[in-house]
Amino acid sequence: MIPNELKNDLRLKWSRMKDCMAKANMDACLLSSEVNLYYMTGLIYSGYFYLPVNGEPWFLVKRPNGLSGERVEYIRKPEDIPSLLMERGIRMPKRLALEADELTYNEYERLRKVFQPEECGNATTLTRTLRRIKTPWEIGQLRLSARKHELTYKEIPECFRPGMTDLEFQYEIERRMRQNGSIGLFRAFGPNMDIFMGSVLAGENAETPSPFDFALGGAGMGPSCPLGANGTPLTEGTAVMVDMAGNYTAYITDMTRVFSVGKLPEEAYRAHQVALDITCEIERVARPGTACSELYHIAAGIAKKEGLEANFMGTKQQAKFVGHGIGLQINELPVLTPRSKEELLPDMVFALEPKFVIPGVGAVGIENSFLVTKSGLEKLTLAEEEILPLR
Repeated sequence: MIPNELKNDLRLKWSRMKDCMAKANMDACLLSSEVNLYYMTGLIYSGYFYLPVNGEPWFLVKRPNGLSGERVEYIRKPEDIPSLLMERGIRMPKRLALEADELTYNEYERLRKVFQPEECGNATTLTRTLRRIKTPWEIGQLRLSARKHELTYKEIPECFRPGMTDLEFQYEIERRMRQNGSIGLFRAFGPNMDIFMGSVLAGENAETPSPFDFALGGAGMGPSCPLGANGTPLTEGTAVMVDMAGNYTAYITDMTRVFSVGKLPEEAYRAHQVALDITCEIERVARPGTACSELYHIAAGIAKKEGLEANFMGTKQQAKFVGHGIGLQINELPVLTPRSKEELLPDMVFALEPKFVIPGVGAVGIENSFLVTKSGLEKLTLAEEEILPLR
């Protein structure tokens, strides 16, 4: 069942997960969410991944038919699991970690009754903490996504035609994404994160607040998905911010670039340069041990010094972060907020996105994906960073 190229990577993840469970005083974990199954097995299936703190993992499958391998067992329902494990001499856990932040209440209660542990822990917290630190294979996958992400962004000017709306422009970018290998699916953690392949913000729409938890908003196509492009005409003097997903492998890179229809007001170019300056300063100071809150305060401090505090990360609604972890989901740990208690660690990968909104013009700024190395940061996304004219 385990893909050959992933055997070493998965064993490293299992070992790290066991260490996390031991520190949390858990005897075992049971995972069933798609992201965590893929993380632990290299596959997505309907069923469960059971990992005892002492022992080998078990792959408990409901669908699809045809999976085979060591410790792969088919079950019809979770109630089958205890007897299956006991028949193989595996003691039931007294302390079991379940995905408390991802399961429905009914599923959580069902699993708790099935295993009847003395104590339940939160496997969501464990896995999200674990997934902060990327394995060498994961870093390789992020590099692959970054190269294809860059390829699509180089083609963006070719997508523009005079008279377009932001939606028509986004449709063409999405087509290029798929042609260049995008899997299409944009995975995010938590509620209020539904979006289709990314966001294009043009003109005044960049000021529109959204209930969704992204750096900037936009009205979207309607109340059912109030985020991003809304049909704004791409007219002379409009800034167009493109923030489309780098989901060319299961691991997502994040990159934002800005384009202009004709010439923008000088204020927009100045604000964009401030965003580049923020990025350069954070690249200069960030290294393992740097507090994530410090990085936020550096960004906000430069924005304030340049008289752009009211435009930083929005106008009518300002995001209170300037970066976030990326990986299998677009919003992993760490998060660069003013009150974060986290520090950068080697092999974290995060997106840094200092952005400004200029009323009547649109959004400007930059977003890149960075790998934390032993000595600093390595930029993974390498496309042109200046504002590029569309005509």
